[in-house]
Amino acid sequence: MTTSRTRRITKAVIPAAGLGTRFLPATKATPKEMLPVVDKPAIQYVVEEAVTAGLPDVLMVTGRNKRPLEDHFDRNYELEEVLRSKGDETKLTRVQESTDLATIHYVRQGDPRGLGHAVLCAAPHVGDQPFAVLLGDDLIDARDPLLSRMIEVQETYGGSVVALLEVDPDSIHLYGCAVAEPTGDDDVVRVSDLVEKPSREDAPSNLAVIGRYVLDSAVFEVLRKTEPGRGGEIQLTDALQTLAADPSIGGPVHGVVFKGRRYDTGDRGDYLRAIVRLASEREDLGPDFRAWLRDFVKEEL
Repeated sequence: MTTSRTRRITKAVIPAAGLGTRFLPATKATPKEMLPVVDKPAIQYVVEEAVTAGLPDVLMVTGRNKRPLEDHFDRNYELEEVLRSKGDETKLTRVQESTDLATIHYVRQGDPRGLGHAVLCAAPHVGDQPFAVLLGDDLIDARDPLLSRMIEVQETYGGSVVALLEVDPDSIHLYGCAVAEPTGDDDVVRVSDLVEKPSREDAPSNLAVIGRYVLDSAVFEVLRKTEPGRGGEIQLTDALQTLAADPSIGGPVHGVVFKGRRYDTGDRGDYLRAIVRLASEREDLGPDFRAWLRDFVKEEL
């Protein structure tokens, strides 16, 4: 019989209902997910990551004022026709990339009740299959296939898998924090407990949960029973804590300890650093931009 452990994961869920208050006033009328990182909106990098990992079916959980997300991944016939009539095949191809990336569905999170509630909104679309969750604020460098590795771990161990990052203890209060023990794989740990945004003094480790998850569908039933936690919201961390404490519910919880390149575009400083790094490494922009950057830094210092 096919079980959640052996089913191939094909669906990705991207919660995108947040207000982006850290970027006001830029996000007053523009969704934070549409802020450009060089010349693509942040959300497109996330969808590309899902597709590269073999997840062509994407559900975005949106809210009010998020219509530009749908427009970006839809056809723009007028713009395409203008570019086609000009013979500008390069720009035409770039415009069509977002349209042809994946099969994208949308559902509204009418009441902003936290990440756990946003994930629960995906239940009718996902059904009883394991699935991935990608948070739009976290960009993972395309050269570091974190999500593909997490899918491999889920197929090996079953249950759910979270992405973990070793952070400075002074920053652990910004994240969910994992209690973990080693496994036979150097980059994989067994998670026995999770604490949402602990103080440095109360944190059980410096392993922070970052915005990538591969989840057993049992998480939906747990979320339905999860009471609002920190901030009065339904926390995904609380549901994962329940699964970690009782593997009979939906399998164990494991973590992949990530050591690659990750950009937190929900933080203004990291957002700027992501743009600088990615622009510097582009073949078309990098040489001139790096030369200017060297001169700028030299003059400033």
